[in-house]
Order: sequence, then structure tokens, then C-alpha cells
Amino acid sequence: MGVGVIYYAVAWLGFLAGIVSGQVSPLWPATGIALVAYLFVGVRAWPGILAGAFLSELSFISWQPALLTGIGNMLAPLCAYFLLRRVGFRINLDRLRDALALVFLGAFVGMAVGTAIGTAVAVAYGITPPSMVVATAFTWWTGDVMGVLVVAPLLLALYQVRSVRAIRNADPRRVFEGAALVVGSAAIVLISQISLGAGFIAFPLIVLAAWRFRLLGATLVVAVASMVEIYAAIMNIGAFADRDLLGKMIILQIFNGSIALTGLLLAVAIVERDRARLEVERTVTRLGEVASHLERNLERRRLPHHADLPVWPGEERRPDQE
Repeated sequence: MGVGVIYYAVAWLGFLAGIVSGQVSPLWPATGIALVAYLFVGVRAWPGILAGAFLSELSFISWQPALLTGIGNMLAPLCAYFLLRRVGFRINLDRLRDALALVFLGAFVGMAVGTAIGTAVAVAYGITPPSMVVATAFTWWTGDVMGVLVVAPLLLALYQVRSVRAIRNADPRRVFEGAALVVGSAAIVLISQISLGAGFIAFPLIVLAAWRFRLLGATLVVAVASMVEIYAAIMNIGAFADRDLLGKMIILQIFNGSIALTGLLLAVAIVERDRARLEVERTVTRLGEVASHLERNLERRRLPHHADLPVWPGEERRPDQE
């Protein structure tokens, strides 16, 4: 039931950013938590996810719609898990095909299930008026998608450096550089949103983070930039001032989706390039060792100079053998 407790706690973080009816959030991190739980634990994680989703929804609505919405929140990452397992997804995220599978199958396709169920329940039980169906569905789906694209890669990156030895052996200068990059990114994105009304400055920061710190750096910068933009949307500052809900969500989710895709795909592409270069270097080293071994064997088996060989009866030395 540990998964359920974590899901319930993280769901409340999502409710803090709830925009539609105080529940539908533009970033639903619990979806990323649920998908990662399925990837590590398997199908048996569903009771905890369902319990956490049901109890979190029960804080706002009656038990019938809370249960149905919880079922949708449990099924969406489960469908994403089956789709990812179908294509041989690897949690190391060291192949570009894994990143693309997470984006298109795990996020875009898998999250449609929870959106359909959740929106239908919200309208059927009068939680959301029919006039808000489009805005609710769009925010619900993109919120779940962002939960997968922002939270799941971050957790998978943290899993790769989970050992105490890796943390102790980390270069203090690198740790300071990474922390300064993350904190500085949050401050720069917020200032640019307030003063310029745009958070486009996040893109070079994400590129820098992916180049210097690969997947972990890129996902951390993406997470803080996304939270800053959500804060700006909730506070109606910068590009989000004087806009209706749907317009606000379109701007916010285009930005969140763009930085999440940029950070994830770029970091994984760099990791894949590094892995390919390492394999080439290993292959060249092995070929050099094989060549040296063959050369030594040829040296051992080389016959004496033919000038010293005996002449068999009936044979005559050619001038070049003299």
C-alpha cells in the first residue's frame, strides 16, 4: 500500500494547481508516479493506485464519482504500461526509441483513457457544466500527459543515481553546478515571464542541462520551468494575463509540452550517442588486441630465411635465392 500513500500525497500537490473545478490540474504528477510504479512493480500495483486515487478524489466529491474517477486514473497508466511493455520499453531510457515510446504510447495514447472516463464522470454528476467539457477534457488530458512527460523521466533518472556510493563519489563542483543551474533556471524563467511575458528562455537552459548533466539535468530543469509557468498561469501574470481558461491552458500546455519533449528527446539522444561512441571505442580496442595477438602468432610461426633452407634433389637455386 506504499504506492497508494505516495499517490495520495502527490495527488494533493496536483490539486494545489487545480484550475477547472478546483480539481483538474494542468500538471498531474500522480500519473507519472503511477506509471513508474507499474514499470517497477508490475500489474500488482493497481490496488494501491486505485485506493490512492479514490481517497484523493473523495476529499472533493461523493464516493460514486470519486470511485469512477479513481478507476479512470488507475486504468490510464495501466494501459500505458501495457503499451510500453509491448514495444520492449527499457527503464534506463538510453535509447531514442524508448523516449519516443514514452511520449507517444505512454503519454499521448495511454492518458486518453483516464481523460474520457474522468470528463464523462465530471459532466454526468454535475461537477463540471457542459459548457466546460472541451476545456475540462483538454486540461485533463494534457495534465495527465505532462505528469508522464515531466515526472516519469525524472524518477527514472533519479533511479539511475540511487546508490549511496554514486552520491558520495559525486564531484562537489558538479553538484554545485547542477544546483545552480536548476535554481537559476527557475529564477530566470519567472523573471522572463513577468517582464517579457514569455518563458522561451527555458529552451537554451534545457539544452545546457542536457549537454552537461544528460537526463537528470534536463528533467530537473524541465520540472522547475513547468512549475514556474503553472504558477504564472494561476497568478494571471505575464502571457496569461487577461485570458480565458482555454486560451490560458493552450499557451501553458504548448510551453510545457515543448520543453518536456525537448529535454527528454535531446537528453536521450545524447545518452545514446555516448553509448554508441563507447561501443565503438571498445570495438576498436578489441580489434587492436586481436591484431596484436595475430601478429605475435605470425612472428612465432615464421619460417627461417629461405636462403638457409636445404636444396632437395632435382631442384636448383634460382638467382634470387643465392
